[in-house]
Amino acid sequence: MVILDDVEKILAYGEICDHCLGRFFGKLSHGLSNDERGKALRISYSLQNNLPYPSARPCWICGDIFGKTEEWADRVVAATADIEYGTFVIGTRVPPVIAESEEIVWSDLSLSHAEPLKSEMNREVGKAVARKSGKVADPKHPDLLAILNIAHDCVEIQIRSIFIYGRYRKFERGIPQTHWFCRACQGSGCEKCNFTGKQYKDSVEELIGRPIITLFSAENAILHGSGREDIDARMVGTGRPFVMEVVAPRIRTRDLAVVQQEVNRAADGRVEVTLERWSFHKEVEIIKSTKGYKKYRILVEIDGGCSLDELQSAIQSLKGAKVNQRTPIRVAHRRADRVRERRVLDISKVGEDGERVILEITGEAGLYIKELISGDQGRTEPSLSGLLGRSARVCSLDVVEVQGYDEGE
Repeated sequence: MVILDDVEKILAYGEICDHCLGRFFGKLSHGLSNDERGKALRISYSLQNNLPYPSARPCWICGDIFGKTEEWADRVVAATADIEYGTFVIGTRVPPVIAESEEIVWSDLSLSHAEPLKSEMNREVGKAVARKSGKVADPKHPDLLAILNIAHDCVEIQIRSIFIYGRYRKFERGIPQTHWFCRACQGSGCEKCNFTGKQYKDSVEELIGRPIITLFSAENAILHGSGREDIDARMVGTGRPFVMEVVAPRIRTRDLAVVQQEVNRAADGRVEVTLERWSFHKEVEIIKSTKGYKKYRILVEIDGGCSLDELQSAIQSLKGAKVNQRTPIRVAHRRADRVRERRVLDISKVGEDGERVILEITGEAGLYIKELISGDQGRTEPSLSGLLGRSARVCSLDVVEVQGYDEGE
């Protein structure tokens, strides 16, 4: 038989365990473990050649590692004892000497039906962990990954992030959306940042994330927002959609109403969240790529003032207009210098504050509102300043609505 010929060639390399012998033919049949398959092949070969069944000796390929699957499973169970999870998957870091040994045989004998050692190790230890822990092995949706590091004789645990979808409102100006490293030291800590490594003391991400890290016993919390407002702008109204990624949580289940309450208590009126539901990793990509409209309420100062008719005429010209905006001077140091076309969906005067006027503007995502008013030294056309023939500037800006991807156009 051709298979027994291959068995003879494999045995000629040196002592080999039944697991490794069976793995070289692992994809040829079903219903047997590699251990059982290897024993059957060895017995068949011995009977055909009238040879005694060989005694067990250390395997030259794996070093008899499969005799320690129960031990490895116990290590995984111990390493995950204080972690909340329901599903898991096992991974194996195979030492180069083992990988090279089995690859030599594959190559020399042109074996195309062999199963890699790591696949069998993952499966056998996974079955033992499931039996000992009562958890479910699920390679598609694992709560955690347990890596068997054979060379270093240890287990490494990687906990899958959890995700929360919600909206935040920011009531205090001067807070960035995410953590900023100090410009002077780039995060290493210096006198300028009081050795915090941070440009700003707090961010929306940190105000929401700090209590979440505590509640979920997590390593970090990363905010993925649907766009971002300027540091000096408030985010009010319906709030900005976001997904919070909770990194390596040792606790996975919490009542979102309790989480929301604790975040809002800790933020102390500076930021407020509405946590709507549990989310998933793919939603991060969706929310960051969504280009929905945004609505702003701004306080505008016009040099020398203007009549109501002049203002209404300029507003009417901007309503529905396509605006060409070259990258604003204020962000040119960190964004590509190019011209973008964006549309003003709606604009209206909604009030006055002394000599200044209050406008509400709804624009396509990416429309620079401050520059729509000021003209940015001619880099934005048309602009309110250009249409009035006098300088105009935004004194304060609030974002009052951000369209979420789930709301449609």
